[in-house]
Amino acid sequence: MSLIDLSKKVALGIDIGGTNTKFGVVNHRGEVLEKGNIRTDAYPTVEGYIDALYEAVSPLIENYGNERNFDGIGVGAPNANYYTGTIEQAPNLPWKGVIPFAELIKAKFGLPCTITNDANAAAIGEMLFGAARGMKDFIMITLGTGVGSGIIAGGKLIYGHDGFAGELGHTIVKPGGRKHWSTGSEGCLEAYASATGISITAKKMRAEFPESLLNQYPEESINSKTVHECAIKGDPISIEVFRYTGQKLGEALANFVMFSSPEAILLFGGVIKAGDFILKPTKLHMERNLLPIFRNKVKLVFSELDEADAAILGASALVWEK
Repeated sequence: MSLIDLSKKVALGIDIGGTNTKFGVVNHRGEVLEKGNIRTDAYPTVEGYIDALYEAVSPLIENYGNERNFDGIGVGAPNANYYTGTIEQAPNLPWKGVIPFAELIKAKFGLPCTITNDANAAAIGEMLFGAARGMKDFIMITLGTGVGSGIIAGGKLIYGHDGFAGELGHTIVKPGGRKHWSTGSEGCLEAYASATGISITAKKMRAEFPESLLNQYPEESINSKTVHECAIKGDPISIEVFRYTGQKLGEALANFVMFSSPEAILLFGGVIKAGDFILKPTKLHMERNLLPIFRNKVKLVFSELDEADAAILGASALVWEK
């Protein structure tokens, strides 16, 4: 393929969240040329949702289809199976059961469609467009409302035999520990290191320390953002919330390092806005729990992808990752 032809190639990236769906046209350089969004939760049936998505996306396809060639559509979605093209039993989507999503998209849009879960898509996007360019072995950890992950080994994403490998957020880091609000498991990483987990930790700690700045906020306003604001002001309890969270995350990352020996672990998501408040204790406890042969070998870095566009980039990268 000539450079001229390559410059005209684009893909459509679609990121499906429980509330909103983001989409955008992306070129080979990882530039989002145009984007938009629709509500996910406004459509009780997947057929109605795809009709609405097609109506919203069609102007973009018309704008770029005349001059450029669409290579395909990439979709990142909860509980998405790369092998089968299905979304299966997604708890935060309005459509239940097993949805043949890639087939439905292909039939409606007339373009090939590849689908995987959102954290896997983020890992592929990071490998093509972000901080993991040139890396063949790394782990992507997304720290948002939940904890997602994508594992790249030998330049390939690990899907497992059934397409659902890489649920590191649901590995147990404290047996018999905090009960997960959705799955009911006790002591998983997501219950501690997600934004939701940080909120739970902060509410518990502020109740034990009335002098904490966190007590200036109403219960419903306690989240990772307000904890960060208080930490910046020097509140020792807020700083301890991040230290404790970083400890749990670092201990888990040590286990992940020892099973896959990655070159780097990339952290992405709203939680990383806390910066060194969470990065330093995470690094400390990761290194502390590693065998000597693994110590000081694994880079722990924040994602380079723009948070607003990362989901779209990750989804579109699926088209070119094969």
